[in-house]
Amino acid sequence: MCEKKKFTMMDESFICEICGRKVEKLNYTARDHCNFCLFSKHLDVNPGDRNSSCQGILEPVSVEKGKKDRYKIVYRCKSCGAIKKNVMAIDDNFDKILDIIKNNSI
Repeated sequence: MCEKKKFTMMDESFICEICGRKVEKLNYTARDHCNFCLFSKHLDVNPGDRNSSCQGILEPVSVEKGKKDRYKIVYRCKSCGAIKKNVMAIDDNFDKILDIIKNNSI
């Protein structure tokens, strides 16, 4: 039987290592990337578990439509090359989203 991925709610404020801005909690789901520059950090094996030993920078490389018409930002880790996906947040910088769609693909 296939084990379902585990999700640990980790909605935390943080300072983005890329743009230096303070990123506030989402307060409706887990915050997992900077809403200003859209970069993230390779912290998790399963969402919210903080068990990744990599700790590399996750660069947004693409956007894809997921289930229930939710869009996801596709990331590539600059350290280990892993591909990760995070659901877009309601306060994400839409101009950056458009730039990713226009300029990048995996």
